Amino acid sequence: MTTSDAFISIRSVSKFFGGFRAIDDVSLDIGQGEFFSLLGASGCGKTTLLRMLAGFESTSSGEIFIDGQPMSEVPPHRRPVNMVFQSYAIFPHLNVQDNIAYGLRKQKLPVARRLEMVEEMLDLIKLSGYGSRKANELSGGQRQRIALARALILRPKVLLLDEPLGALDKQLREQMQLELRALQRQVGITFVFVTHDQEEALTLSDRIAVMSGGRVLQVDTPAGLYEMPKTREVASFIGNMNFFRGTVRRNGSAMAAVETEGLGTIPIPVEQITKPDGAPVQVALRPEKFALSATRPDGTLAVEGRLRTAAYLGERSHFYVSIEGKAEPVAVSTPNISRGLDRADSQSGQALWLSWSPDAIVILDTD
Repeated sequence: MTTSDAFISIRSVSKFFGGFRAIDDVSLDIGQGEFFSLLGASGCGKTTLLRMLAGFESTSSGEIFIDGQPMSEVPPHRRPVNMVFQSYAIFPHLNVQDNIAYGLRKQKLPVARRLEMVEEMLDLIKLSGYGSRKANELSGGQRQRIALARALILRPKVLLLDEPLGALDKQLREQMQLELRALQRQVGITFVFVTHDQEEALTLSDRIAVMSGGRVLQVDTPAGLYEMPKTREVASFIGNMNFFRGTVRRNGSAMAAVETEGLGTIPIPVEQITKPDGAPVQVALRPEKFALSATRPDGTLAVEGRLRTAAYLGERSHFYVSIEGKAEPVAVSTPNISRGLDRADSQSGQALWLSWSPDAIVILDTD
């Protein structure tokens, strides 16, 4: 995305709290109607950045633009945004209808029009007929929907969501993820979503910014982040990853190679490696990119190992395999319907072969 196409443009923004740099020269562009997530561990700066978009925190340097307008001098209540918090913030003394309509009080709308807008919101969040219910009569998921409706009824250009599903149990959280994504597509406005949950970000987002230490490490689509991470930190945070130290070997042909710990010498198309001959790199492979077999498979890259331990997780099993030349075991994840090994035969110490496809390999710079 180019800056000229951006609906939200964050330009060289930093934020200091005393001597602590919470946001470190961040620049981001977010498109109109995009579901954009800020993803990272606690303390990475994602919520601080969201609060600066809302106007609850000022920038120490840099500028934020929304719909082409600079926001530095615009107070929170005049920004074209609204925010949904993890704690719901439902008023316990008001019923559902009055909670949703709370933000309309200053707009001096006719009562009939206000009620019509509330009914539209209830229909949108699939809670028609709940207008007279009290807050204590609602489930956690219903309260979060009410919080969403209260924010959306004001027709903001941008909806900011600060881990809004964090207080829900796993099953309800997964259900609400699907509903939230469908709701965003239906209303068509820009959502900026903060989460520390990688699966949640992958499920919901058009694009994701992975943050650490107040910096943005990588911005990409969910598939781009997962399949082609640019750094070890991103690769480690998005899913599980096996890492192998390697050294580049070039011979002037269309193929190069990487000598690795444990996996031997792996051929790599020369265009995938920018490092010179002898340069150190890291080879990364996702656990599900490995295949397991009791005998060496024909015509594939493979290495022999011994099973250290296995864990049955319902639809998948996780295996940890020791291979010569690597201290840590290699993690392998296989669907149980097609893993090709009888669990009864999966005993610690048994010989196994690990195989993989050349296009499963990701080459990363060393830290």
